[in-house]
Amino acid sequence: MAPSTTSDAASAADRTSPFGRMLTAMVTPFTPDGAVDYDGAARLATHLVDVQRNDGLVVSGTTGESPTTSDAEKEQLLRTVVDAVGDRARVVAGAGTNDTEHTLRLAKAAEAAGAHALLVVTPYYNKPPQEGLLRHFTAVADATGLPNMLYDIPGRTGVPIHTETLIRLAEHPRIVAVKDAKGDLFAGSQVLAATDLVFYSGDDALNLAWLSMGAAGFVSVVGHVVGADLHEMIDAYHAGDTGRALAIHRRLLPVITAIMTRTQGAIAVKAALNLQGLPGGPLRPPLCEASPEFAARLREDLLHGGVKIPEVNT
Repeated sequence: MAPSTTSDAASAADRTSPFGRMLTAMVTPFTPDGAVDYDGAARLATHLVDVQRNDGLVVSGTTGESPTTSDAEKEQLLRTVVDAVGDRARVVAGAGTNDTEHTLRLAKAAEAAGAHALLVVTPYYNKPPQEGLLRHFTAVADATGLPNMLYDIPGRTGVPIHTETLIRLAEHPRIVAVKDAKGDLFAGSQVLAATDLVFYSGDDALNLAWLSMGAAGFVSVVGHVVGADLHEMIDAYHAGDTGRALAIHRRLLPVITAIMTRTQGAIAVKAALNLQGLPGGPLRPPLCEASPEFAARLREDLLHGGVKIPEVNT
């Protein structure tokens, strides 16, 4: 057998972790008057990649308040992040809506803006049947040359992507991954065993569990503040040091509890970023800022989890 080449190794890495292993679903920073803070977005993206060790960023996902940003804002935000970090991180554009034609327009605009991939959420609210999901995801994958990551989050959308549907969708050459926030580890194991789809944990509470099931990595919310720690967890697990991975998981429990269980994720993350003096800003209605009481408790939980908070913000 011929020795492996660098390109062979890179190709294998692309198959097993096409978007890297550690990704954060980035918030969209706003100015005090509610406009998109594009300069802040560039600074935050740079921080997440260079300091928090993110291999990739998801732009205009739910945590990025995509329901309340315009298509034009999404495009400019994407271009801003690609310009800031696209040479050293994978930039995945959130393009999913509950309208297939609208999703196709967003997907094509994202490709033109330089996105490396698309995150396509299950259509929400209108509760399509599985055949409708199959047609929707296939149409989006056909619309561009970009790889697609499906986002399965029935708690928000009302409809899960069934195992059989995922197996059928895996036949499409551009449907390559799943961000799983369904929390059904057994169903995910069945899909992993039956297809080449790459799974990413979309639920920070289950990050380590998903690694044990064969997931490539995470699309995280708490990665805004502990991305480097999560990257270390992934590295430790894949190096066979499961004890180290478990220790990191347990140390981060206060952070995950504070950000993922006490209020809506974007609210909590922006409060955490504001505590750290990083770009976040306010939220657009119907979301609202965290209360002072929540922020005070969040600060204590972040400190308990090893997150550094500048003294100026105390």
